[in-house]
Amino acid sequence: MKILAHRGASADFPENTLEAFEGAVAQGADGVELDVMRCASGELVVCHDEQLQRLAGLEWWVQATPYWKLKKADVGSPLGFAPAYVPRLEEVFELLPEGMLVNVELKCATVDDLGLTEAVGRYVEEQGLHERVLVSSFNPLCLIRLAAGFPEIRRGQLIDPDKSWLMQALWSPFTARDSVHPHFSACTPERMEAWRAKGFEIAVWTVDDGDEARRLEELGAAYVITNRPAELRQSGGLGHR
Repeated sequence: MKILAHRGASADFPENTLEAFEGAVAQGADGVELDVMRCASGELVVCHDEQLQRLAGLEWWVQATPYWKLKKADVGSPLGFAPAYVPRLEEVFELLPEGMLVNVELKCATVDDLGLTEAVGRYVEEQGLHERVLVSSFNPLCLIRLAAGFPEIRRGQLIDPDKSWLMQALWSPFTARDSVHPHFSACTPERMEAWRAKGFEIAVWTVDDGDEARRLEELGAAYVITNRPAELRQSGGLGHR
């Protein structure tokens, strides 16, 4: 089972920043999970929140803000860290070691994704990143667009524990080509067995407890997504598959 650093090593560094991804490498993570959206000037930016109130104390909407301005936001200090900025997706790949797995989550809660899926798919194909990228999303329409336009890119369906399991299961034949991404609380032995029987890898979020990580490894999880990769590696006794 592999350890993916959730928004980087986000317990110790400001989430989704170059510092957090550099920290994930130093802490021995096998890969990282990150969030991507498009800003007003079209760049693919790594950020979880649609608005920067929590991260920077600013009422800026990411999709409505050009990158030259967005980069000026300090998304480190308000979270109790050193100052940091919102990076572009390209910067993250330039920073990470070649071959390190990257779970790219498409952040979009609307029908119109403003070209997000197309831009991510094109970037992955142009850079030849198929072997190291897994694209996931809660939005089934994004995954369907990815399947139609870029069928060779690995994709996984994020499962929302607060939404209908039946509805998400109905979407899965069109969305989850390679993996499903449930919350750890949803990972019963029966569900894990059913997902694996369908040929899916299972990437579980967000796991910061070593005992829980070991339970999930025994149930056949392929990945655990954690805020604390170093602690999980040390306390979980986790192996690689």
